[in-house]
Amino acid sequence: MYIPAHFAETRPDELTRIIRAHPLGMLVTSDSAGLDADHVPFEYDAGAGTHGLLTAHVARANPLWQRCPTGTPVMVVFRGAEAYISPSWYPSKHETHRQVPTWNYEVVHAHGLLTVRDDERFVRGMVGRLTKRHEAGEPVPWKMSDAAPDYIDGLLRHIVGIEIAITSLVGKVKLSQNREARDRLNAADRLQARGHDAMAQAMRKA
Repeated sequence: MYIPAHFAETRPDELTRIIRAHPLGMLVTSDSAGLDADHVPFEYDAGAGTHGLLTAHVARANPLWQRCPTGTPVMVVFRGAEAYISPSWYPSKHETHRQVPTWNYEVVHAHGLLTVRDDERFVRGMVGRLTKRHEAGEPVPWKMSDAAPDYIDGLLRHIVGIEIAITSLVGKVKLSQNREARDRLNAADRLQARGHDAMAQAMRKA
């Protein structure tokens, strides 16, 4: 990924924020058949190892866990807030007419080594944690025990767990940092008015 210095994001807390706020990662793998990508919700443990640990599950019918045995190098892409930026939103454009459209975004690439966890106990615990986290905002959070045990047992047999021990995290946040403050802030206001709250907030902090 090309990262000009002014767009580089290296702060661990910001990398963690993007991953946790946007947990549906794009798991990129490569083998003799070429490149492939699977879209998987991940749980992230920032305290495990040097750069953290990602856990998830895939369908047993998905050939990923057989194509990519334990030890396979992989990359997971987490995309944060993103939005189109019109040059008309920059006050300087109306003075110099030397601005063009662009796209602002936040992204983290997590590189690591995959481990296959075809283990019912591991999968049950991981699914339980994912469920607890994502149901937390519901008035009455759903939990695995709400369903019949034999139903849950049957579903768990059809999934396989994976772990990714992260070896490096590479972040890029393109938030108009290379523009005048008045241009960046006015563009943030325009985005806010269009409902892009997360991107507007990020640009104001840049």
